[in-house]
Amino acid sequence: MLNLFILLLERVGLIILIAYILMNINHFKTMMNERDKRYAQWQLIIIFGCFSMLSNFTGIQIQGDQVINGSVYNHLNPDASLANTRVLTIGVSGLIGGPVVALAVAIISGLYRVYIGGADAYIYLISSIIIALVSGYFGHKAMRERRYPTIFKGALIGATTEVIQMLCILIFSNNTEHAWNLVKLIALPMISINSIGTAIFLSIILSTIKKEEETRAIQTHDVLQLANQTLPYFRSGLNEQSAKQAAEIILNLMQVSAVAITNRKDILTHVGVASNHHVAQKQIITNLSKKAIQSGTLKEAYSSEEIGCNHPGCPLQAAIVVPLHVKNEVAGTLKLYFTDKNDVTFSDKQLATGLADIFSSQLELGKAETQSALIRDAEIKSLQAQVNPHFFFNAINTISALVRIDSEKARELLLQLSQFFRSNLQGARNNIISLEKELQQVSSYLSLEQARYPNRFDVDFEIESSCYDALVPPFAIQILVENAIKHAFKNRKHDNKILVKVIKNENGIQISVSDNGLGIPKDKLNILGKTSVYSDSGTGSALENLNRRLDGLFGLTAKLKIDSNQLGTNVSYTIPYYTSEEDNN
Repeated sequence: MLNLFILLLERVGLIILIAYILMNINHFKTMMNERDKRYAQWQLIIIFGCFSMLSNFTGIQIQGDQVINGSVYNHLNPDASLANTRVLTIGVSGLIGGPVVALAVAIISGLYRVYIGGADAYIYLISSIIIALVSGYFGHKAMRERRYPTIFKGALIGATTEVIQMLCILIFSNNTEHAWNLVKLIALPMISINSIGTAIFLSIILSTIKKEEETRAIQTHDVLQLANQTLPYFRSGLNEQSAKQAAEIILNLMQVSAVAITNRKDILTHVGVASNHHVAQKQIITNLSKKAIQSGTLKEAYSSEEIGCNHPGCPLQAAIVVPLHVKNEVAGTLKLYFTDKNDVTFSDKQLATGLADIFSSQLELGKAETQSALIRDAEIKSLQAQVNPHFFFNAINTISALVRIDSEKARELLLQLSQFFRSNLQGARNNIISLEKELQQVSSYLSLEQARYPNRFDVDFEIESSCYDALVPPFAIQILVENAIKHAFKNRKHDNKILVKVIKNENGIQISVSDNGLGIPKDKLNILGKTSVYSDSGTGSALENLNRRLDGLFGLTAKLKIDSNQLGTNVSYTIPYYTSEEDNN
């Protein structure tokens, strides 16, 4: 029995080794994160199907009460049995991929076990299907909760599935005495091995996922910290002064040897190693940077020759060059240099890409703010010139707080924040945008606000399908939703509801935002939207600006209509129905 346990442990070790290798392959890790999708399940079936075939190939033959350690088995004698790790592969496939994956693997494994033959081989097809249903059930529950079973639970399920195997041998065998002798010999080693193997398999998956989450959390935290500190500089544009200050911050916060920032032709700054010949105000000297600017894609180098610096004895041995884009055109590059090529990590590349995206957004925002000064429409210019640093830093603080608690949620909110500011950029460049894009802006804003105040308010949308391509002023809905959130409910924390409604009528499209808040005081209701209204929570200037823009774009008939009482407030307006096609014509 001890000999059988050791032999089975060797077989499990082979499978665990392969599992460890797979969990260090990026494609497999990505697939595991999307295991509920059909394409991922097909791949899991193939992988665990191969595992199950390997288990059958490398089984241990049992002849009577003798353990025969062979190498590879294709056929067994009619009175022989096979101890293997087949149940382990089926059980783990169910815990990871759910019932569909487990059943497919069970059928593959069970049919091949029948093909190998031996005493009562059909039993193993029956037991495989039953085991697949049991493990698949627990796997399905875990998938619905978007998690994996715990190691302890996996060990318990692993032992249970092997017990099911033993019971099937006793129940379905044609020779009860032979079945009983076989179970006495193999039950304890196989139950133990299956339990241990399942626990180890799950521990590899869970530890890898935990490591990935910790890495993402650190990366997100680093990006936020760098973005927060470099934010003021890139807003002023891509120039020597702003680039130098930003590069020094990046050099201090990252494990790199040097940082450089360029425009399309010249080096704006180079701080760190090799600054004696990579000098500001000189033309770009590295071929790698020139290639990145020409292609508009990230470039890497792992030798001084690949970097393409012609200066003799340049100590830089590796580099990551990421283009900075403004309006889909390359405006310059962010370059991270290393004196040892082994110091370059996958995290460095991801961090460089994330920083470049944020810097590009800030450059666009800075350029849009400069261009807004030239816009003739004073009312639109007034709104576009508004910046809300209070909202931005509240959002940054919210995301930073979530980084260590829920890194995935923090990443999602970071994307929403990026989407929000990109929408702001679009609003700064255009007088009108599609309703669909405006609703995307509202959605990004709500994601950030609901992260700050979970379950504080509910926002519902009733949008006629024919209205999505209609053109509306930027922020025409977002301002009203934001106004309702800030002012309608005061300190009330429950039952706060907002309804956004867009319908098409004979006059165009009617947009309304209503809430069940406390209402607007009568002394402020008559002047709201016409002038600034000072209160503890704001000035009302956003409504005033929106009202003036509506007037300037569509006339007096488009101005805001505000109805309010103690049961809530409704703000609405009607504008002509135009689409982008009509506007282009």
